Amino acid sequence: MVRGRQFLAARVFETAQSQLTSSIIRSKPNTAAPWVKAVTHIPPAEVLTRPYPVQHKEPKVRGKAAQRPPRHMFRPAEIVHPEDELRQQFYRDHPWELARPMMVLELDGKDARDRDWSKGLRQPGMALSGESVVQRQLYLMEVRGKSRARAYDMARKEFYELQQQEEIERRIALEEARMYGAYFGKSDIHRGMRREDILYEHWKKWAAEQIAKLAAQRSQAYTNVVDVGEGAEDEEDVDVLM
Repeated sequence: MVRGRQFLAARVFETAQSQLTSSIIRSKPNTAAPWVKAVTHIPPAEVLTRPYPVQHKEPKVRGKAAQRPPRHMFRPAEIVHPEDELRQQFYRDHPWELARPMMVLELDGKDARDRDWSKGLRQPGMALSGESVVQRQLYLMEVRGKSRARAYDMARKEFYELQQQEEIERRIALEEARMYGAYFGKSDIHRGMRREDILYEHWKKWAAEQIAKLAAQRSQAYTNVVDVGEGAEDEEDVDVLM
């Protein structure tokens, strides 16, 4: 008797129990396994399909349309946050901000409690980034009652000022370190220019070799033409003498 269709996910525990009580099967499953106790206390659900979301329910219809399954039944509900559009707008206007290195840390999910966006973009334990602008703009819109455009302008102005301040601090720190004898090596720009110089020298050598080959081919072609012409004149002289 074929029982392949009865091996469903909801009947795994029943199958294991039948194997334990059967005397035909010699290798019986381990009853001390953790999953046996878990399934004993929490049996699996009989309905394996997800319930249909309320917001996706369609109006009742009659006739042939009522026999059709509802569309988008298993499509998950779309989750939209208010800062999604603000984030898209900022990075669309500032695409180079995506090139800044970011550190992703695994937190407890409660880091937002330590943020107070009423005090500005500077937040403890959080580097200045586009997310700071988004959260600050959202605060100005929801708490201060600013319009979206006005809040965006205010948050961007604070962001630009803090970026300039950080750049000045980095330059001053670099100059002070060099004054005390620190050596940081070549920058990325100097390394890139050095690579360009090396490739340019290789190209000059290759170009000189190609020019020499073309000149040799031209001279060889000219020599062959002269030799052919001289041979033809000699043959004409021989015919005249004959």
